[in-house]
Amino acid sequence: GEENLILLDGRHEFPFSFQLPQEPLVTSFTGKYGSIQYYVKAVLERPAVPDQSVQTELQIISHIDVSSPALLTPVLRSQEKMVGCWFFTSGPVSLSAKIERKGYCNGEAIPIYAEIENCSSRLIVPKAAIFQTQTYLASGKTKTFRQMVANVRGNHIASGSTDTWNGKTLKIPPVSPSILDCCIIRVEYSLAVYIHIPGAKKLMIEMPVVIGTIPCIGFSSRNSSITSQFSMDMSWLALTMPEHPEAPPNYADVVSEEEFSRHVPAYPPPIDCEEQLCCPVFAYIQEFRFQPPPLYSEIDPHPTDVEEVQPVSFML
Repeated sequence: GEENLILLDGRHEFPFSFQLPQEPLVTSFTGKYGSIQYYVKAVLERPAVPDQSVQTELQIISHIDVSSPALLTPVLRSQEKMVGCWFFTSGPVSLSAKIERKGYCNGEAIPIYAEIENCSSRLIVPKAAIFQTQTYLASGKTKTFRQMVANVRGNHIASGSTDTWNGKTLKIPPVSPSILDCCIIRVEYSLAVYIHIPGAKKLMIEMPVVIGTIPCIGFSSRNSSITSQFSMDMSWLALTMPEHPEAPPNYADVVSEEEFSRHVPAYPPPIDCEEQLCCPVFAYIQEFRFQPPPLYSEIDPHPTDVEEVQPVSFML
């Protein structure tokens, strides 16, 4: 208000409220060479004495919805590099990578699909990383700062071999959202899939990524449906064996003597070992198909004429 107040001794509280501007505000950010900060400042004016003021920082977040059509489009890149120089080349190394969409949020895992082919004579290592690029614009000059915020490593690929990433995940750490509409500071992210080649420059593919604040609802529901479908497919693990399993059937109940004699000759012809590889193996399996199991008995059917008596000793 414009009117002056006369306050008595003691503690007094005055509530204030402010309406933020209608135009979008840039997200609060503190970088290496600059920052975007907002403050709430209170000033106490008194006659004949200096003014007193206090201030507190206010965090502003400009929301980015990763469900927008521009951020749901997949990104695909491919590149090839010849290892060596001049006449001493050892072969090419090719790389192609793809991500399902362009927008993600903090805490999400980015599935990476890549194909690597090593036609060189060197042992290579595929890697992936998320880079943050800070760009500062002031007085017609530009200053850039780039740093790695997350990375993942693949297996070694020998010469003449290939490797495929079928959704290798790279989790996004807690980072500031992307700042793309500020005239003095820009914060951009990119997913780099690169190959470390000993003795040569690495082969790198960079795909732009936008870190938003509102997660994609479509992909979340799809992931939940996939999870529920997976749980239904794995329901067979809950099945258990019966408490009292049924006894196996008797052999005589399955194969009769007439059927057995019809399939098995009385005197099977001898088999020549040199010619047995020329015939299919299934032909010999049929011969033992209806053979009965051996009879079990505790009495020896072929006892020896002379009993062998062996002394038995006991230790007490």
